[in-house]
Amino acid sequence: MQLIGMMDSPFVRRVAVSMAVLEIPFEHRSLSVFRHFDQFREINPTVKAPTFIDDDGTQLIDSTLILDYLDQRAAPEERLMPQDPTVRRHALHLIGFALAACEKTVQIVYERNLRPQDKQHAPWLERLQTQLAAAYGTLERDVATAGAGAWLCGGRLTQADITVAVAWRFTQHILPGAIEPARYPALAALSARAEALPAFVGAPLE
Repeated sequence: MQLIGMMDSPFVRRVAVSMAVLEIPFEHRSLSVFRHFDQFREINPTVKAPTFIDDDGTQLIDSTLILDYLDQRAAPEERLMPQDPTVRRHALHLIGFALAACEKTVQIVYERNLRPQDKQHAPWLERLQTQLAAAYGTLERDVATAGAGAWLCGGRLTQADITVAVAWRFTQHILPGAIEPARYPALAALSARAEALPAFVGAPLE
């Protein structure tokens, strides 16, 4: 199995961390969709990260679809998505807002770094920042409700914890100061706890 993409992408990193937790061995090919565009295109013509290649050569793209496939390979008791419908719904709620935070972070970075300054649209950036803060505000309330030292969907690490923690670390890394940790203490604590786990340490944000 191969996972292609840079760990500075939260979408790549959530797959890598999940595979480590599930103890699924894989080869990581650290290709950038920018710096290695032509090389990446030879593998996947859409140049989308993450790209996952199974042992038989089948390609999967989109982190959520990749993770769904990998989760189904695991025994039910080891899966990262909860099996109980109510708990699963809560996990999907958390994952959805975390992925929204990732998307808004990426949009802000692209607007600031890829568009010439005189072409940047201040109202659009303000809207993105508002959406980003709203996503983390929702997650902060949910994480705080779970309680200090608790995982978000029961007594063990799930995909909700992985995705929320990866999203938080990504925003803090690539947009320092945009979301102040002091205003989101529950999220900051969850992130610190998750980032100390071997699966996270083994997939460092590049």
